[in-house]
Amino acid sequence: MKVIDCFNGDADGICALTQLRLAKPIESVLVTGVKRDIQLLDRVDVSAGDQVNVLDVSLDKNRRGLESILAKGAEVFYCDHHFAGELPAHENLTTVINTSANVCTSLLINQHLKDEFLEWAVVGTFGDNLKKSAHGMAKFLELNSDKLKQLENLGIYLNYNGYGASLEDLYFHPADLFKHTSQHASAFAFMRDDVDTFETLESGYHQDMSKAAAVQPRFDVSHAAVFELPDQAWARRVSGVFGNDLANQSPDKAHAVITLKPDGDYVVSVRAPLQNKHGADEICRQFDTGGGRSAAAGINSLPQSEVDRFIEVFSGFYS
Repeated sequence: MKVIDCFNGDADGICALTQLRLAKPIESVLVTGVKRDIQLLDRVDVSAGDQVNVLDVSLDKNRRGLESILAKGAEVFYCDHHFAGELPAHENLTTVINTSANVCTSLLINQHLKDEFLEWAVVGTFGDNLKKSAHGMAKFLELNSDKLKQLENLGIYLNYNGYGASLEDLYFHPADLFKHTSQHASAFAFMRDDVDTFETLESGYHQDMSKAAAVQPRFDVSHAAVFELPDQAWARRVSGVFGNDLANQSPDKAHAVITLKPDGDYVVSVRAPLQNKHGADEICRQFDTGGGRSAAAGINSLPQSEVDRFIEVFSGFYS
């Protein structure tokens, strides 16, 4: 029997799996990629009796792969907070799925493990820009404001590393980054002892965000704004965390970041207003390759010819 861990390459996926493997250390096959690489189960090869753990990717987007894995006799544990659609009924499938706007996979795994590795759950929840939820969990850690800010920053940096058109855009392959984080039961120990990894993420984030700060909106009204980033590696890396930053600066406003790809299409990141966290997934699912969750969603490939329609749908939804 082999164990296969499939996880999103962002902070939430990495921190969720970090908790699981700290609770039950085992050498597993790691299946992951950039944040937008979400159809992970199509890449999984199983035999009867294998165990597959799936974290932080939509069941609806992986339905074909999941059904194939179950048909071959493998057992599946599926934990996620994205749109799932109808859940398959199968004796080998265990699901922990909650699509609430204030929930992420790291938070669900923390509940599953009864706060065993709470620091990492807080980091992953901050990484998904769920500040209120992260603060709610963190109160049990009894941290001062400086320590809490360190966990928040780590979540942001881990999340930042997951964005890119390809693995070559990233500072660390998500599987390698997980191997670093999972060596430390404490997130603070990771930051203290794995200095090279932490400082690479930190410096890269600040350099890229300084470039993003100079970008002016392509579209800007009272309730919504759209920012366009160029076809450059720094822009692809920063697209998601830039959207989160914009949302935090203007919590009553919806934001979209569209980033030009080498093929001329756009990658889109949508953030619902923090004071009205719904609809992001509804908007994105109206376009091919779109999906996500109610508070934050995206489109993997939006043709240039569809940009104006996207802006119209996006602005109209929140008007």
